[in-house]
Amino acid sequence: MTEQNARKVVKVVVLGDIGRSPRMQYHALSLAGCGFDVNMIGYVETKPLSNIQENPRITVTKLHPLKIEWAPKLLQYFAKALWQAISLLLTLFITGKSSHLLCQNPPAVPTLPICRFYCLVTHTKFIIDWHNYAFSIMALSLSCNHPVLKVSTYIEKFFGQSSDSNLCVTYAMKQDLLENFNVMATVLYDRPPNIFKPITVQEKHNWFVKIGSQYKEFIASKIDASDIARHSDTRHTAFTEVEGNLVKLKTNRPGLLFSSTSWTADEDFSILMEALQVYETTFDLVKNLPKLICVITGKGPMKEYYKEQISSRKWQHVTVITPWLEACDYPTMVASADLGVCLHTSSSGLDLPMKVVDMFGAGLPVCAYDFKCLDELVQNGENGYTFRTSDELSKQIVSWFQDFPNNEKQNKAADKMRENLKKFQESRWEDNWNLRAKKLFE
Repeated sequence: MTEQNARKVVKVVVLGDIGRSPRMQYHALSLAGCGFDVNMIGYVETKPLSNIQENPRITVTKLHPLKIEWAPKLLQYFAKALWQAISLLLTLFITGKSSHLLCQNPPAVPTLPICRFYCLVTHTKFIIDWHNYAFSIMALSLSCNHPVLKVSTYIEKFFGQSSDSNLCVTYAMKQDLLENFNVMATVLYDRPPNIFKPITVQEKHNWFVKIGSQYKEFIASKIDASDIARHSDTRHTAFTEVEGNLVKLKTNRPGLLFSSTSWTADEDFSILMEALQVYETTFDLVKNLPKLICVITGKGPMKEYYKEQISSRKWQHVTVITPWLEACDYPTMVASADLGVCLHTSSSGLDLPMKVVDMFGAGLPVCAYDFKCLDELVQNGENGYTFRTSDELSKQIVSWFQDFPNNEKQNKAADKMRENLKKFQESRWEDNWNLRAKKLFE
């Protein structure tokens, strides 16, 4: 590879599932748009965005995980770290030179030391994109004096200081990096790409027909799911109907609640479970709530456990669906909902949930779990609501859907929130990246 070509190559390292790392995929697309050849290195458990797969300037180099479930936890951790270190280091050198390496943190071990070593040997600019802290995630399960925790903290601090540039996701994190790590970082807020946008009633109808072939809850009760699957009746769904050439929302439709979760211990799904239980109980008491369909997407280790919990409740008025959506369908599902719920809590209190960014991009107001710096994204009562307990969340959901969809007062409040979100939608990922991150690669 000539020196001229090397200057036009950027490596983007994700020591995780590339398909579930939207921010790093957006980085790759922006770099490719600026004329760089991009090599994404990481695990491919989930398909990346179609734009990534189809872009001639972007190549994806797969890393292969080590699986030794039979071993003790501590041995698994060290064996996994050693395997990752060796495979990442070899992959970096085998794939050739580059002008810049952009690395996602966390995880810090072994990512930061290996990437820094490669950059030193090959004279490559080293850039860290701070999404959170590895040590704060470890602190959820380890004691504050645990040696692994101390090592992780030191590694993040040392390699953060030795990098050429740093990006981070909030101003709170920028300040914390400076005060505690002596690291200067540029704030690059997550912003939705153009695929997240409000959609028309016609587009919603088309989506409900499509997903109705898999999930009968989306079709009208009098229509058989097999009919829609055979395209013999595409004029009716549970939410929409076609009259003449006009598609309209039904006035007696169910409410559609949307959430996306990683199904892990750091997102307390029981909060939403209890809120839905309150909704179920309240339904019979007040007589002015619609039936509720709750769509929850995502993959994670606790998914099956909570699916069993949901099934055991035997709700009559609340239906929970847990589909896995393709990347191209996810934005449409978000834009079709009436209200979003975000259960994300930050181990450091310094990062913001990208799922809320996506919801806002699609014009969807959200109820979000409150933590230290959430007000950098969600303003309570302006573009959504914040909550700390299942009781607070249940009140917000019940209030939102009272006399739905014919509650004029509530409809005005919802319209005001969607109007406030239009300002947020003016700043898209592409423009924000060009303004704040592009200069680091020039």
